[in-house]
Amino acid sequence: MGNCCWFLVSCLVWSFVIVGTHQLQSSQTQVLLQLRKHLEYPNQLEIWKDRTLDFCYLTSSTQVNLTCQDNFVSELRIIGDKTPKVDNFFGFAIPDHTLSPNFTLDSFVVTLARLTNLRVLSLVSLGIWGSLPDKIHRLSSLEYLDLSSNYLFGSVPPKISTMVRVQTLILDDNFFNDTVPDWFDSFSNLTILRLSKNKLQGPFPSSVQKVTTLTDLVLSNNEISGKLPNLDSLNNLRVLDLSANRLDSDLPRMPKGLITVFLRNNSFSGEIPHQYSQLSQLQHLDMSFNGLTGTPPAALFSLPNISYLNLGSNMLTGSLPNRLSCGSKLQLVDISNNSFTGGLPDCLSTESDNRVVKFGGNCLSMDLHHQRAESLCAGMPEKRKQPAGRVGILVGVVFGIIAAVMLLGFGFFVVRRCCTRGTSEQHLLHKTVQDNSVAGFSPEMINNARFVSEAAKLGTQQVLPVCRSFTLEELKEATNNFDNATILGESCFGKFYKGRLADRTQVAIRCLRSSKKYTDRNLKLRLDLLAKLRHPNLVCLLGHCIDGGGQDGYKVNNVFLIYEYISNGNLHTHLREDNPSKVLNWPERLTVLISIAKAVQFLHTGVIPGFFNNRLKTNNILLNEHGIAKLSDYGLSIVSEEIGKSEEGGEGNKSWQMEILEDDVYSFGFILLESLVVSSVSVRRDRLLLDELVSCNTPGGNRKLINPVVLATCSQESLSVVIGIANKCISESWNRPSFEDILWNLQYAAQVQASADGSKEL
Repeated sequence: MGNCCWFLVSCLVWSFVIVGTHQLQSSQTQVLLQLRKHLEYPNQLEIWKDRTLDFCYLTSSTQVNLTCQDNFVSELRIIGDKTPKVDNFFGFAIPDHTLSPNFTLDSFVVTLARLTNLRVLSLVSLGIWGSLPDKIHRLSSLEYLDLSSNYLFGSVPPKISTMVRVQTLILDDNFFNDTVPDWFDSFSNLTILRLSKNKLQGPFPSSVQKVTTLTDLVLSNNEISGKLPNLDSLNNLRVLDLSANRLDSDLPRMPKGLITVFLRNNSFSGEIPHQYSQLSQLQHLDMSFNGLTGTPPAALFSLPNISYLNLGSNMLTGSLPNRLSCGSKLQLVDISNNSFTGGLPDCLSTESDNRVVKFGGNCLSMDLHHQRAESLCAGMPEKRKQPAGRVGILVGVVFGIIAAVMLLGFGFFVVRRCCTRGTSEQHLLHKTVQDNSVAGFSPEMINNARFVSEAAKLGTQQVLPVCRSFTLEELKEATNNFDNATILGESCFGKFYKGRLADRTQVAIRCLRSSKKYTDRNLKLRLDLLAKLRHPNLVCLLGHCIDGGGQDGYKVNNVFLIYEYISNGNLHTHLREDNPSKVLNWPERLTVLISIAKAVQFLHTGVIPGFFNNRLKTNNILLNEHGIAKLSDYGLSIVSEEIGKSEEGGEGNKSWQMEILEDDVYSFGFILLESLVVSSVSVRRDRLLLDELVSCNTPGGNRKLINPVVLATCSQESLSVVIGIANKCISESWNRPSFEDILWNLQYAAQVQASADGSKEL
């Protein structure tokens, strides 16, 4: 009996020893508590309060999952609730979006590296912000890394390439804005690579061709440009998503095992390769919104597994075979907005209950409203390749030489001026960027050559005043101490005053509501960037004034922006039918739209970094006494945090306000619509309005929607082009065109209209 009791006691002791081996080491517990502190105590980690907690045995949830192995943390997954809701990020902490300004990504990574056995790390939507440090490579045991939906910016650190165990790398939905890395061939085990929804630039990374283990490659919604190489060496690739970039080559060969291919919203040209008809595993193929030509291979429609085929909004021509065969799994086909002629094959008939077919915007011989006249599909112009005569070429060369000489001269002047500024200003900028680092707003970026080149080019077109600093006393004198009688309007940014300076110059003064997150020094840096925006179609910023700003530079009460005064009203008033003396005809509207498209294209691509979210609406498009259109309220998102927090007052038709700040292309789409339709329907912003507008592309369509002034002064083809580009602007975000595409279409519409007007005169 005694021996039996002794055996039971021994077993009990050993059981405690065994259970104890699964207890997380105290050093690992300490790291987890420090990570909770770094992340500023999110609700998801509320249970991580006590050091005595056995973290390894906590119940997992959809938001937090922690796994242990041999007394060490091997897997850590945390999902927060701070999904990025801004279109652009400048490197500063954003209240209610990111972690606080006290957060330091470098220290956070150092703490993470103490989890030496960590194989899986997923930190999603936690508001993590900053430049990802090279120290990330210290997590050498990682096989899975997911830092998506945060506020990471700058470049993807090259040291990641030394993490050779990584199989999955996900950095989606951040703000990386450097060139695309080209060291992916360092990963011998990489299967999933996702860098979508960033602002990565440069050519497609050729090193990807050597990563034969890849199954998923997703680089969509970036600014990758140039040629897409052949990818047929990637035998294991199943998912390829390169949509919403700037790739402009012919379509290359593809791996035979692909299941999903998204190439939409690029600038691919040429014909669809017949090799795509051999992709027997393909289920989803989207090549819409490109510049593809020719007739698509008929076998594409009959692939055995194809269920989704989108070829819409290209320049495809020809007739589809009458006996075209469709695959049994094909559920959606989109061939709309091309130049197809002839009849619609039987298998694409819309009478099928199991298949959705979109074919509007072609020249098919069908008695339907959504088709164009067959003559419009003959001899379609090739996008961005308009012919020029020898005289035009000669003129271009001469102007190019002149521009180059002026650029060199201007560059010499800028370099000389920068060299004479001394060290004080550079020290100020350096300190400011250290205190509040800016994505791309370093002193080197501020003086980047693309700023200089644009300024030199625009300087040959129009001499614009230099921006200067005003005193508060000057502004009080100009506005009679900000008398209510001088108020022009009020928006979510603050009040707008009309004033007259001491030299009798009329000005418009924008009073921005005070922002506690910007110091005096930081605000001056941002205002200097705003002052560099110079374009003939932007309302000229004459100067600024900072009210407050104590000697230590940590207090700002109000900010005033002083603009040139535009006297001839805004576009909204010039579109209304009840104002016949000022209403614009169709060619005049096209001129205004082209001018504003040029201005926005400059804001997006003419400077580094680009300025987005520019509050585009007809109330902010002003016309001067010469009828020249100028955009106001641009770039204010970098100096004000009040965007979208309050409704606007006294600025026209409230139905056109943007309750949620959308991107500029989307906003410009509604400017196009307001320029087309009658005032009674301009209040509508539903999809039905867009569908009804498509019917206006035919002479027999519903033309009651179109403004009568437009109908009386436009040609059908010119009108159709603008309706088409407006429809694209307001489509889903991944399908929207760039402003380069918008500008090309508007200029083409103006050219068509000019030809039509010229033939009438003859």
